[in-house]
Amino acid sequence: VSLPSRLIFGTLYPAYYSYKAVKSKDIKEYVKWMMYWIIFALFTTAETFTDIFLCWFPFYYELKIAFVAWLLSPYTKGSSLLYRKFVHPTLSSKEKEIDDCLVQAKDRSYDALVHFGKRGLNVAATAAVMAASKGQGALSERLRSFSMQDLTTIRGDGAPAPSGPPPPGSGRASGKHGQPKMSRSASESASSSGPGPQEPSVFSSQTPGRRAC
Repeated sequence: VSLPSRLIFGTLYPAYYSYKAVKSKDIKEYVKWMMYWIIFALFTTAETFTDIFLCWFPFYYELKIAFVAWLLSPYTKGSSLLYRKFVHPTLSSKEKEIDDCLVQAKDRSYDALVHFGKRGLNVAATAAVMAASKGQGALSERLRSFSMQDLTTIRGDGAPAPSGPPPPGSGRASGKHGQPKMSRSASESASSSGPGPQEPSVFSSQTPGRRAC
């Protein structure tokens, strides 16, 4: 019950009336709601710690709702009262110290951001260099393995044939293929030896007189 009530009455309702004050350009309403938001911001900050240590207190959440209603009420004007009596005098007396602390915090945060940014860039660059070196090493190893495989293949292709005894079927095959060669050589030798004695022709037995006719 406390959270929805505080959300509606402590946040949404003042936000709407702040919008109307800005729209109407009413300085009085504008200042009123600005004081409320300053008090409400301090209340939210204190509530973060009181919820841890005072949540056991009886009617704790009901008291918080009543306090927000007191801040908002146009009759009590609690936010304006707290701002004028406590917040404004305190901030006015400590304004210079607060501004100095904010400037120092801003400078330190900027320096810290630059420092951590440089460290982050150095770490990223180192990681990139290591990754590149590892990738180059893996690539060189891969190329070396490819070259070794190529050398092995070249050696296998240029190796001489085995000098052992031929297989059993090779003699028969060579014999079969050798016969035509032998017959061809025999025929060539016969033709080269010249023509032999020719048989007498039938026409050679005819008589001379009949040949004259």
